[in-house]
Amino acid sequence: MTEFEPLLRVVRGEPSAEELAALTVVVAALSQRRPRRRPTPVGAWSSRADLVRPPLQPGPGGWRAAGRFS
Repeated sequence: MTEFEPLLRVVRGEPSAEELAALTVVVAALSQRRPRRRPTPVGAWSSRADLVRPPLQPGPGGWRAAGRFS
């Protein structure tokens, strides 16, 4: 692509200045996309997994089952 070659070319129809401006903004925004960041891992203390665990059962070893990471 040379310096004088247009970035966009109207093939059919006669778009208004507003339509060309809107198209230019969309193309410029898509060409400057940033790479996606990886999601931040959730720490064990803020995890909601404990809310869906089965109810605790009393009995031998029950105190051990009540702790985290059992």
